Amino acid sequence: MVTSFDYDDIYMENIMKTMGISQFKTHALKILDQISKTQEGIVITKRGKPLAEIFPYRNKEKNPTPGKLAGAFVFEKDIITPIGEDMWESCK
Repeated sequence: MVTSFDYDDIYMENIMKTMGISQFKTHALKILDQISKTQEGIVITKRGKPLAEIFPYRNKEKNPTPGKLAGAFVFEKDIITPIGEDMWESCK
């Protein structure tokens, strides 16, 4: 049984990637602050089985940037005109 728990020491050493639900419940605010600082998630377990994953919030860009795909497409000169019988054989 753990009598004193120092989350900073354990988390910084990357020893712990999971945490029991009772420990999380006791130190939730401190753990959430640390997750926010380090931008690394943690798995909460109950009786050794994964129960939840807590990961930091990441603000995703919601407004599309105009011109983001500029240069990503290749345009052919004429895609409607038939290519001719001689080219047809080479396209098979």
